[in-house]
Amino acid sequence: MTKDERVFTGIRRNQRESKPRSRGLTEIRGPYYSVMGPRYLADVLETMGEYVDILKFAGGSFSLMPRSALRSLIDLAHRYDVRVSTGGFLEYVVTQGPAAVDDYLRECRDLGFDIVEVSNGFVMMSPDDLVRLADRVREMGLEAKPEVGIQFGAGGTTTAEALEAEGTRDVTAAIALIRRHLEAGAHLVMIESEGITESVRTWRTDVVARIASEIGIEHVMFEAADPEVFAWYVKSYGPEVNLFIDHSQIVQLESMRAGIWGTASTWGRVLTYKG
Repeated sequence: MTKDERVFTGIRRNQRESKPRSRGLTEIRGPYYSVMGPRYLADVLETMGEYVDILKFAGGSFSLMPRSALRSLIDLAHRYDVRVSTGGFLEYVVTQGPAAVDDYLRECRDLGFDIVEVSNGFVMMSPDDLVRLADRVREMGLEAKPEVGIQFGAGGTTTAEALEAEGTRDVTAAIALIRRHLEAGAHLVMIESEGITESVRTWRTDVVARIASEIGIEHVMFEAADPEVFAWYVKSYGPEVNLFIDHSQIVQLESMRAGIWGTASTWGRVLTYKG
């Protein structure tokens, strides 16, 4: 959106890169907790499309839709320069073997998906196999977006008690896997929130600090689908941190990034400097 297209141009707000952005990326969750059809998505993008970089399907929701409805959602997103991600459904497909993976990736490409997430919240795979799987995504002409975390059994809003019983990985191993994915060609790695800020009794901010320090926030996107969580990320790492949120939160997050509104702890304090 150019300055001439904005209203209230005389009121200062933080400068943001135009799309396609290299920082301050916002990925929104599409249909999962609520239904999202083309008319719903059109409302989101007509009003806030400038601030949405990626639309992510969750829980294999797209596999339940009629092809025409799915294509409508993907085409609509592309009209607003929003890339479309499958979410983590590949980890379900991989349980059915390499041929199923190739068929799935071929159909994702034909439908117009841009990004295939490579996650292992529920399946146990070696780092070698995860990197090999991401390589296969790229070979099929799609962008691989790995998801890395510290929590075994992450996904599906599992309770804190159940996740505690599963246990967590050492952050050193997670950082090593992130590095391997980046060296193999990943542009951005998603950091799974479960075990860090979701389904935990106490936030593991030490894990975030290690990742930010050793990898750099420009190479990762933090899952932060809760206002208290994304407010903490903005306070801790600035308004240009890459975040994944629910689509219902896009106005709240972008108001905070722009510095025009916020909570008691962020109001008037979120700034950028482009001197």
